[in-house]
Amino acid sequence: MSEHREHSGYSEDDVQREVTELQAKSATAARIFDLRRIIGGLFVIYGVIVTIAGISPSDTDLDKTGGININLWTGLGMLLLGLFFLTWLKLRPLAPPTPENDEPPE
Repeated sequence: MSEHREHSGYSEDDVQREVTELQAKSATAARIFDLRRIIGGLFVIYGVIVTIAGISPSDTDLDKTGGININLWTGLGMLLLGLFFLTWLKLRPLAPPTPENDEPPE
């Protein structure tokens, strides 16, 4: 039995290159699925919809809320919150994961 066996035809450089590529893909996936992007995007979309609904309220809607245009104010609040999340994402992007060193120190 030899100690320097070829594992499925892959050299150590091939394995290291593959690990590096997978780490890069993992970091990209983490940035794409950052919750701030998802939450911010949804709040902006729903905020636009609710704000549009609040631009021209009916008299019955205003009577139900005591004269306050609740759709307009809620929509604007949702827009601001969504923009906050997206701005936070832009100013403080997700830090790339640090590679774990599996080699023991010499």
